[in-house]
Amino acid sequence: MINKTAIIGSIVSLGLGLGIASGIAVAQTPHKMNEMQSPDTEQTVQFRRIEQPLGNKVFVTLGGLGLIGLEIWWFLLSKPKSRQATTQGGIQEVTVTVDGGYEPSQIVVQAGQPVRLNFDRKDTSSCLEEVRFPDFHIAKELPLNQTTAIEFTPDKAGIYEFTCGMNMFRGMVEVQSGGQATKTIQIPSHQGVKSC
Repeated sequence: MINKTAIIGSIVSLGLGLGIASGIAVAQTPHKMNEMQSPDTEQTVQFRRIEQPLGNKVFVTLGGLGLIGLEIWWFLLSKPKSRQATTQGGIQEVTVTVDGGYEPSQIVVQAGQPVRLNFDRKDTSSCLEEVRFPDFHIAKELPLNQTTAIEFTPDKAGIYEFTCGMNMFRGMVEVQSGGQATKTIQIPSHQGVKSC
């Protein structure tokens, strides 16, 4: 799953940054005088430059640029998943998987018809224990490994946001009027990827 890839990439970049920083700090710490040296030997307090092989420099530079490119793609260029609700028995219905965010994070429904969103929570994070629809005054607990149905009827067209209990993960319901052509509005994908 892409969410796990982004998390792993962030951990690797953090580890790489800390490794480089600690390597610089160790290389610049003054060393204790060797006990075998005579006391009249003058100790220098200047730092010595430690030359690294060209291959290491190239590897670190390309790795850093690759991680920067991945983050730019993830936060600015990737598109969130959108799904049109299916109507059965007069109720528009979509199942939303809650695992590292909401999938789909964009749901398209028609105004004036009842909507049932089935939230299937797989993630153990406490951040995703609850889902809130502020515009509809709905807040509901999402038990782990269970499907929880949330029902409401949107009266007018518009975009209505839903969030986790800590307001970190986000999704949206796009309500279209009956005669409106089906189209989706893209929201920034980073809204579904934040961590608590």
